[in-house]
Amino acid sequence: MNKAQLIDAMASKSGLSKNDSKKALEAFVESVTDSLKSGDRIQLVGFGSFSVAERSARTGRNPRTGQEINIPAKKVVKFKAGNDLADEVS
Repeated sequence: MNKAQLIDAMASKSGLSKNDSKKALEAFVESVTDSLKSGDRIQLVGFGSFSVAERSARTGRNPRTGQEINIPAKKVVKFKAGNDLADEVS
């Protein structure tokens, strides 16, 4: 499902217009992004939680040449599905 399909699904399930659904989705994404940038954790009961984790620097290999390369440390976003979502999917 892409963004346009998600907006269509949100509009049909909520009764909102597509334009309002697009604004709601964009506001949700922006709010989540801002919260994660500041280091907060977002927990949506029944759906899941978003958090930021620090991935340490490490040494890897270039698969083409086999040469060792240094991979710098960085922050990554993690999502852990809630029990309700996990049960629905499986």
